Amino acid sequence: MFTSVLMIEKPLTSVDVEFVTTLHGDEAVSFVVLMQPRGAQADVLLRAIDDVALGELKDAVREGDVLEGEAAVAPAELALEHSLRALRAAGSEAVGQVVEDHPLDMLRAVVDDSNADEVIVLTAPHYVEEFFHRDWASRARHKVGVPVLKLFAHSE
Repeated sequence: MFTSVLMIEKPLTSVDVEFVTTLHGDEAVSFVVLMQPRGAQADVLLRAIDDVALGELKDAVREGDVLEGEAAVAPAELALEHSLRALRAAGSEAVGQVVEDHPLDMLRAVVDDSNADEVIVLTAPHYVEEFFHRDWASRARHKVGVPVLKLFAHSE
């Protein structure tokens, strides 16, 4: 069975689930999902700049309202459970956890422990971080010994 570690920051949409579960054709895929709340991965200024770059000015104004710390854990757990159910409903094995601190350290440990074949980073665009190679995918490529695929999450 092919094992993918899937790093996400929001619940998977049906389009996301279909995409990641069909990446390897008919081969059976097992997922280890690492969910990190969006508010925990970048500071407010970087998120606001990304929103402005995407033309989402209303979102830029609300970046200070993104839940962080303990307040973000419960919604992240719900998002993770939703995503795991969707992957299982699509016929894949799926386990996961919310990652509150040091997601790349956790990623490295999970890749090693699960003998993962690849890492899929599924996030919204983060142009500032990507430009400076500070996004998850760029940083993960230097931490894990498996291919890292970066995909942009869909909205429903």
